[in-house]
Amino acid sequence: MHNVYSYILVMALVTYAIRVLPLTLIRRRIESSFLRSFLYYVPFATLAAMTFPAIFMGDGISIWAAAAGFLTALILAYRGKSLLVVAASACGAALMVQLMINVIQ
Repeated sequence: MHNVYSYILVMALVTYAIRVLPLTLIRRRIESSFLRSFLYYVPFATLAAMTFPAIFMGDGISIWAAAAGFLTALILAYRGKSLLVVAASACGAALMVQLMINVIQ
């Protein structure tokens, strides 16, 4: 049981260090346009890397329903719709396609 607490402590320290070290080590403005651009896009790339596989590998949903929801979200987001409209429409499209597939089978 002692090991569990040491594991939790190490994880907490590593998580804290990852968040605090950049704030303490980088005190001046980053001048490199490449590095600024890279850091700007990291959150978007990370979110996409976590979300995209989850769309197509969800439990109990067919690949066709997932594709319909994804394409709906992609089109509406490209047209500048709000996040709520995009998410609700994508869920609705996936639901409709999944219901049609269940009726056909």
